[in-house]
Amino acid sequence: MHDRFPLPDWNELAGSDDRTLPLLGTALLIARDEYPHLDADHYDAQVRGHVEHLRAQVESVEPWPQKMAAINRHLFEEVGYAGDSEHYYDPRNSYLNEVFERRLGNPISLALVQIEVARRLGVPLDGVSFPGHFLVRLPVDDGVLVMDPFNRGRPLDEDELRQRARPHLNGEVPDDRALFQILNPATHRSILMRVLRNLHGVYAERDDWERAARSADRILRLVADNADALRDRGLAYMKMGYRQGARTDLARYLQLNPEAPDAGPLRERLVELSSGSLRMN
Repeated sequence: MHDRFPLPDWNELAGSDDRTLPLLGTALLIARDEYPHLDADHYDAQVRGHVEHLRAQVESVEPWPQKMAAINRHLFEEVGYAGDSEHYYDPRNSYLNEVFERRLGNPISLALVQIEVARRLGVPLDGVSFPGHFLVRLPVDDGVLVMDPFNRGRPLDEDELRQRARPHLNGEVPDDRALFQILNPATHRSILMRVLRNLHGVYAERDDWERAARSADRILRLVADNADALRDRGLAYMKMGYRQGARTDLARYLQLNPEAPDAGPLRERLVELSSGSLRMN
């Protein structure tokens, strides 16, 4: 029996362009690493259920913001999806199957649910790789409507967006041009990479080096030779005692990034890896 909702193959993703890179399918593929028996059809059916429940209501109103308000009301009030502020760094908040099951997530996983449901209803919702918290955006007559999936899809005005961006811009308030750039739609690839970077950060923090290495490896399946992911996987391999993998990755990182701020210490690590005198602390 074939899956009705087949997942992509990790080995083919680097070659696919952003328009054909499936967002829901790849997010579930990321989750399948942790949950090998995950049933992709089951979660696609949940999305279809949300869509069918909303279809008549969404088609009965014309303006996109009103359509979006109906979608948000259903997802966040009726179904009960919510931001997990109590256990924000729980890795389950990054795995989409868990988000569907628990109705809890982080900004980017909740945005993935919103985007998938909205687009299937013909509403052109995009993600925004905003510094700090991931957001979503919808085109409106005179610009874009920006919403916060972590807070039930609440719309954010320009002043709040500027203040939210400020701590990530050395305290500078972004001008119109800078804000406009920050609010560019995120590509599917960049959204999925951000999910994996979040997972890498959680696992590295917990000294779970096997899963940290896996998260970095998956980024490299999306973007071959991504320098940060090479460094992260190399350092995780080093912690795991996999010297050859660590050597290969760190050498490639330094080749791509010879002037990187961490190049000095990493060169020392490489020497230790090659000489066999590596200390694991």
